[in-house]
Amino acid sequence: MRLSKELIEKISQKIVSRLIEKDMLVWDEAPEKLIGILNHIITEDLMVEDRLNEEVKLLLETRTKDYERNMMDYGRVFQLVKSKLVRERGLIL
Repeated sequence: MRLSKELIEKISQKIVSRLIEKDMLVWDEAPEKLIGILNHIITEDLMVEDRLNEEVKLLLETRTKDYERNMMDYGRVFQLVKSKLVRERGLIL
């Protein structure tokens, strides 16, 4: 994940405080609860690419010898497989 947990927490706090401050949000519970929810949503969204990268690595591990034998560039193949999975799944990274 590219952002630290601390930075995600700060971003979540800033978003919630600004929305409440500008009366763009009606929230009857403690703001900390909403901050926690938003924190979770942001973290999960950022983890999508991490999980996808791990899946591509696992897929390619089984085929590494084929790529070495055919002198294919692992990085290029990784990007091609990743791009294909992104398209197939309709992901936005």
